Amino acid sequence: MQLRLDALDAQLAKSLAPLYVVSSDEHLLAQQALDKIRAKARAEGFAEREILTVERSFKWGALLAANQSQSLFGDKKIIDLRIPTGKPGKDGAAALTDYVTQLKNNPNPDNITIISLPKLDWASQKSAWVTRLQDAAVYLDIPLVERAQLSGWIARGLKEQGQSTEREALEFIADRVEGNLLAAHQEIQKLGLLYPAGTLTTVQIQEAVLNVARYDVFKLSEAILQGDIARLVRMLDGLKGEGEALPLVLWALAEECRTLLKLKIGMQEGRPLSAMFKEQRIWGGRERLMEPALRRLSLSTLQNALQNAAQIDKLIKGLRVKKLSGDAWDAVLQLSLSLARA
Repeated sequence: MQLRLDALDAQLAKSLAPLYVVSSDEHLLAQQALDKIRAKARAEGFAEREILTVERSFKWGALLAANQSQSLFGDKKIIDLRIPTGKPGKDGAAALTDYVTQLKNNPNPDNITIISLPKLDWASQKSAWVTRLQDAAVYLDIPLVERAQLSGWIARGLKEQGQSTEREALEFIADRVEGNLLAAHQEIQKLGLLYPAGTLTTVQIQEAVLNVARYDVFKLSEAILQGDIARLVRMLDGLKGEGEALPLVLWALAEECRTLLKLKIGMQEGRPLSAMFKEQRIWGGRERLMEPALRRLSLSTLQNALQNAAQIDKLIKGLRVKKLSGDAWDAVLQLSLSLARA
């Protein structure tokens, strides 16, 4: 069964399942979930742990053997299977399917299996081996904590240690740890050490919190689609300060412009957005951002943005451009603002 992360504690309190799967790119939350499962297993006498990591030379027979073999000391065992790429390959997919069948038809009460995966792409999520795992296991697909959810996540973390603060202070922390959930967790813990339980002031938080944001070039388009100018400027400054390659930043912006332009043309031709989103593999949070942005952005704005991107590319390469002069980062900022302000 598929389970939300916030329901894991309740599930573990009831019983320990023979198979757990944790899939996420949010490494802190995935690790916390795995730690809870292992702690519950140890409390129920699963003292031995066998770690299997799927690498190039991995033999899938080792997984079946691990479930069939007896512990040297007669202890119950945790089988910890890690698939770092999320791509088990044809042999691995067949082995995982066989393994689930084995667990169902001939369960071994002395073993519990925990499988950890990164966030799976759309195609992998629809594959037979994943569907089989989702049906047979307690399956946690933990999403990323997006910027819009981050201040609420921080507030919950503070509440767990008996602290609270005002909205402005939460947004201050979120701005400085964006894209770095581990840093957010560390800042929450630090506030717990520095100050007693109760309400924290914005001044206290500003004095304590470091600027540890990690800016993702592919999140830049999110700020543009939202028309969030303050976040956009902050992210570009951060990317520049972190030494991000400017051609990559420009490429990401240009790709977003091309996608928006295709969708805008399709809208004018009367094509349904839902079908075009599927064609462009746009779903989830990005889909929700795209629709209002498409209503806001005109066809001419998108066409001009693509033309400007081509001129900025020349500027980055050291060529002379009549309309542009000076710093290429500033030109990218102006391009981004033209889309966010439209």
